Amino acid sequence: MIVAILQARMSSTRLPGKVMKPLLNKPMLYRQIERIQLSKRIDKLVVATSNQSEDELIVKLCKEIDVCVFRGDLNNVLDRYYQAATFFNAKQIVRLTADCPLADPHLIDELIAFHLQGGYEYSSNTVKKTFPDGLDAEILSMPTLAAAWQAAQLASEKEHVTPFVYNNPNRFSLGFYKNNQDLSSLRWTVDYIEDFDFVTQVYEALYPSNPAFTTQDILKVLKHIQK
Repeated sequence: MIVAILQARMSSTRLPGKVMKPLLNKPMLYRQIERIQLSKRIDKLVVATSNQSEDELIVKLCKEIDVCVFRGDLNNVLDRYYQAATFFNAKQIVRLTADCPLADPHLIDELIAFHLQGGYEYSSNTVKKTFPDGLDAEILSMPTLAAAWQAAQLASEKEHVTPFVYNNPNRFSLGFYKNNQDLSSLRWTVDYIEDFDFVTQVYEALYPSNPAFTTQDILKVLKHIQK
């Protein structure tokens, strides 16, 4: 079972509540979920949020749109992932973050195929950056996640889930999925209001005529969008 776990919280320090900001009249989180659900290789999507009261809004949204939700520790996101993956009987876990409303389901599927065909314990398109910032995806096996959960000690390893894995290449087999051209200078993630404004422009340009717009579609309209 390939389970995508999308971590989301309301308490972003740089742009609080960003996951629920309206993007074409729906929460940004809804729009990202909509895109992830276009993946053909993900068996189940789980939104992993915290057990804090402010994240009730996320739980409410997930229930309204019939998406699985799991609640765990706010700061120990590694534990939240491990507990969620265990609860949903995951064999492979795709890690996604809720600040990426332009997430590309085709790229996610390509990464999953690369990971499985290579027999890797962990694969990502982020450690060696060639894709736009905001198309980030990682996948790791359940035994790998369990090993990190047991061994990680640093706060940064627990907050960011996977550093213990990719910082120990002698312990884990790592796969790095790269784009055919380096687009790492492009910023498509949402941390600041300027980022959200840019994403809104992309959606306004593409979504009405093609809700399943692709990365290539975004690249084509970039020259018309002022960031």
